[in-house]
Amino acid sequence: MCPKCGWPVDACHCSSHLEEPIPDRVVARLRIEKSGRRGKTVTVVEGLPRNGTFLKDLAKELKRACSTGGTVAEDRVELQGDHRERLRDTLKAKGWTVKG
Repeated sequence: MCPKCGWPVDACHCSSHLEEPIPDRVVARLRIEKSGRRGKTVTVVEGLPRNGTFLKDLAKELKRACSTGGTVAEDRVELQGDHRERLRDTLKAKGWTVKG
């Protein structure tokens, strides 16, 4: 049993909220989504560590670089519109590996 939430360790609810450490080598995956968004295009940056403060700061930086709105999900950043080229350049400038 988990000492924090009281659930079995296999189905622990608080383990999904743990902060992952930021790795030395970050691999970001870019993709476009349209389905389920009423035809609007969204650029998704995936494969990021589950670290709330890291994701919030990254989203703020990427939204400013692309001059667009966006949001943070569990382990990804979503930006409104198709900004793959601009994001690719921005993330490579940070020294990250970019796929997609």
